[in-house]
Amino acid sequence: MIDQPTYAIVGATGGIGSELCRTLAATGATLFLGARHESRLEHLIAELRQDSPAVVHAFPLDATNSEEVDLFFAKAVETCGTLHGAVNLVGSLLLKPAHLTNDYEFGDTIMLNLNTAFYVLRAAARMMQTTGGSIVLASSVASKIGLANHEAIAAAKGGINGLVMAAAATYASKHIRVNAVAPALVRTPLAEKITSNELALKASTAMHPLGRIGEPTDVVAAIAWLLDPRTSWVTGQILSLDGGMSSIRGK
Repeated sequence: MIDQPTYAIVGATGGIGSELCRTLAATGATLFLGARHESRLEHLIAELRQDSPAVVHAFPLDATNSEEVDLFFAKAVETCGTLHGAVNLVGSLLLKPAHLTNDYEFGDTIMLNLNTAFYVLRAAARMMQTTGGSIVLASSVASKIGLANHEAIAAAKGGINGLVMAAAATYASKHIRVNAVAPALVRTPLAEKITSNELALKASTAMHPLGRIGEPTDVVAAIAWLLDPRTSWVTGQILSLDGGMSSIRGK
């Protein structure tokens, strides 16, 4: 059992990312955090250092730049000595039908979701070749069921599902586990346009058999579980966190 594991979190300052950092920091884990907005990163670091016993490091990066992602993981190992887990939570949410989605919007959606996932997985896998570890990516319920106006994001997240399955097979012999979480609507700043609209929120809530949308803690609990060495027999999984939306129908 690892007493103080080291985790690298890309997209650390988002709604789910910041909550994950708080959860892992409370356990005493060492954290190496990356995000695009340096001021938000500094604010999160200050909060974590004040409220938890964790050792926390920060490294601003643009996760759509593969060279910056490679440098981030190299710095993580240089600074912390080893790496037990990596998470990519960079992403976007585009709700438009295909015929209204322009080339830039589609390309941006693929870049922010699928490309960043590939860059993080590739860089993390390089650093875990001799030590093993856990890599967790962010998929979506939209990759599992057909949702109107989700064409671009469904394509990106579907790509992540395929990436997880292939990489899990590739790196299993190195004891590198690769999994993803696939949430439905979660109450985060990214989803604020939906959650702040009473009618949209009511309609979305009705789509979830458990009768509510997700909270960041719902997703964080699953990510922390996938990172934990006690789940060392779990790989190649796309874990649905969607209130039953993708698998059952409410009454």
